[in-house]
Amino acid sequence: MLKENLQKVEEKIAASCACSGRRREDVTLIAVSKTKPVETLKEAYDLGVRVFGENKVQELADKYEALPKDIHWHMIGHLQRNKVKYIIDKVDLIHSVDSVRLAETIDKEAKKHNLTANILIEVNVAKEDTKFGVLPEELDGLIDEISHFSNIRVLGLMTIAPFVENAEENRVIFERLRKLSVDIASKNIDNVNVSLLSMGMTNDYGVAIEEGATMIRVGTGIFGERDYSHVET
Repeated sequence: MLKENLQKVEEKIAASCACSGRRREDVTLIAVSKTKPVETLKEAYDLGVRVFGENKVQELADKYEALPKDIHWHMIGHLQRNKVKYIIDKVDLIHSVDSVRLAETIDKEAKKHNLTANILIEVNVAKEDTKFGVLPEELDGLIDEISHFSNIRVLGLMTIAPFVENAEENRVIFERLRKLSVDIASKNIDNVNVSLLSMGMTNDYGVAIEEGATMIRVGTGIFGERDYSHVET
């Protein structure tokens, strides 16, 4: 099933890239593996998957220890400041930075490990009360403050679009995030590079690619429905 699912996802990515005149290599597929056991991730690894996204710190840390070290781990879920220290040296990219306080903690922990943390700023483009992320009108101020941290590198923006039956409804969300990134890029802020756009999930990643996504986060489309029965909350 996993092989077939991956093939379908790859075909859809290729079609969306072709539709928008983009190259397949410009889009990174992040396999969202939250709640999935290590055995399933090993199966995906054997099929060539090297980029995995996790929502919970403990789960990411455990899987990091159990799986090959050439895997690129992405923290895509909400990150609490007191848990930054557990993953700072394990992740390639943190997608969900939405406050100066969180950025400050990441900067401090990165400094302790003598590394530079790559981050994306999470933007609540749809302004949903149930979602994390900075509001679009607060983005400039947040980035300006974060740009002064020496052990953080801002590489782009991320958003979680609303769940919709018709993916086209989210096109305006993805278009808005892309425009925000263009606005920021035009300001040439030191230590800020917004070339990465993490947007699009299983139900709408095709549209997200057409609107400029450089990273898509696909879980159910690859692994099937999630099983929360064995996962601690």
